[in-house]
Amino acid sequence: MSKHVKIYLEIGSDNLDQREIESLWATPHGTGFKLDNIPFYMKGIALNDVISAKKIDGCLFMDKLLEPSGHSTIRVWFSDEKEVQAVRQELKSMGCSSEKSEQPRLVAVDIPPDINYEKIISYLDAGKTKGRWDYQEACLGFL
Repeated sequence: MSKHVKIYLEIGSDNLDQREIESLWATPHGTGFKLDNIPFYMKGIALNDVISAKKIDGCLFMDKLLEPSGHSTIRVWFSDEKEVQAVRQELKSMGCSSEKSEQPRLVAVDIPPDINYEKIISYLDAGKTKGRWDYQEACLGFL
């Protein structure tokens, strides 16, 4: 099993004085690193993407995307924290993995390339229409 390393990603912000950082686990892969977490905040990357990283002050920071995996990342913000676990189970039954953030109502969802994206979005749209949650498409791997 490959050794996991922590990769830091600098999230764009309008305020240059406030750098926001997200960290993800990754494994060495060829000349880069394969992401082993679903990103919560960084846009444009997804689980299993291969990225390059540069060392800054002893830490690895994402440089650029080398190989997209075809996975998509959706962020879901729940109106009621009590719904999180049941919805994660429902998404799992549809073939999607998810991770809960330190903010209990925020969940990052991975949609693998072999899963029908429209079916997942229809499910999410139905919940959004009922006010159960809102969601954001953070990375569309099929584009």
